[in-house]
Amino acid sequence: MRRTLWLTPWLLCLLAIPAAAQTAPPALSAGDNAWMLVSAALVLMMTGPGLALFYGGLVRTKNVLGTMMQSFILMALITLLWAVVGYSLAFSEGTPVIGGLQYAFLRGVGLDPNADYGSTVPHQTYMIYQLMFAIITPALISGAFAERMKFSAMALFSVLWSLVVYFPLAHMIWGKGGLMNALYLGKRHGYPHEPMKPHSVVLSFIGACLLWVGWFGFNAGSAIAASSLATSAFVATHFAGATGALGWSLGEWFRNGKCSALGAISGSVAGLATITPASGFVKPMPALLIGFVAGVVCYLMVAVVKGKFGYDDSLDAFGVHGIGGTIGTLSAGVFATNAINNGLKEASGHAQAMGLVDGNPGQILHQLAAVVIGWVLAGAGTWIILKVVDQLVGVRVGRDEEIEGLDLSQHGEEGYNFEG
Repeated sequence: MRRTLWLTPWLLCLLAIPAAAQTAPPALSAGDNAWMLVSAALVLMMTGPGLALFYGGLVRTKNVLGTMMQSFILMALITLLWAVVGYSLAFSEGTPVIGGLQYAFLRGVGLDPNADYGSTVPHQTYMIYQLMFAIITPALISGAFAERMKFSAMALFSVLWSLVVYFPLAHMIWGKGGLMNALYLGKRHGYPHEPMKPHSVVLSFIGACLLWVGWFGFNAGSAIAASSLATSAFVATHFAGATGALGWSLGEWFRNGKCSALGAISGSVAGLATITPASGFVKPMPALLIGFVAGVVCYLMVAVVKGKFGYDDSLDAFGVHGIGGTIGTLSAGVFATNAINNGLKEASGHAQAMGLVDGNPGQILHQLAAVVIGWVLAGAGTWIILKVVDQLVGVRVGRDEEIEGLDLSQHGEEGYNFEG
């Protein structure tokens, strides 16, 4: 078990996810397997329809299909990449930076358990569960370049980003690529002078509710068992989502005199993203606090900081997931306790102190190091990949295509037919 408590906002790979560090019976468990299959389905639901609806509602009418298509096509494209080489690069033995080809084409990934990852579920169950995280990660990043990136560039970028950034960081830690995309592509034409309001907060509202439900599979499923640890992560996840919504809404209320539906759902997503790194380690009351802080801070990032610096993070992927994930990772160093997760043992067999609340302030430094390394590696990798994709196919649609909208310019169809 790594000393860094980095359960990643969008990556639960190779960190011997909390329950995996606990002693488990050697035999297959029908209950564990059922829970993990349901969790895999829940995490897939987060991408489609959850994220597709959430992001689709936030863009303008002329870009709704193009935005939803990005999430949908990644469900297919990343699945193929994962089966051929992705799972092997993330989970087979190799160097400290990247895995080998032991599991290429899923060789050796059968129906017997792999004790390194889940001793009570088939290896294929663990594999398919982790695939759902590989799918949603680049889909989330797409919110940073919404309404202005070529479809071909998005597909090529997602493949290269998975190979160069995601899979290696599965051996280490998770970083953020969203801000790099927003900075590299530049602002949308007309931003911030022209209004670019969401065309359907209703769609986004439905998507956010689906994301909230799916997040239980995301975090509680990471116990890799239908266990008490799964219960703890489930509770922490829900609590943080609730207070995240309240924190963002209160921030809006104090600043604008009213709270919006869009703000409430954005706050819930901020709380859910932020609790993820800590969900397998913290008690319910700290989870409430973490979610609330996430709602307030992420609101300020979106409403104040983004405007001051002038970057066009279209759907606030960085402001919500990047900043939220960082807060959650650092919070784990403070509130992680062996009363929830006793997976780390002393030589004597006693549970190690986890975070500051256990008397281990040094864990905060470990968390900070994880954040810095992840940001540097993912940021640099993302920038290099964007340069390569730009040279090969060009990353941004032309001005006329952007004004026309991605639905017509990239897909030859429209999301709404008002003449039919």
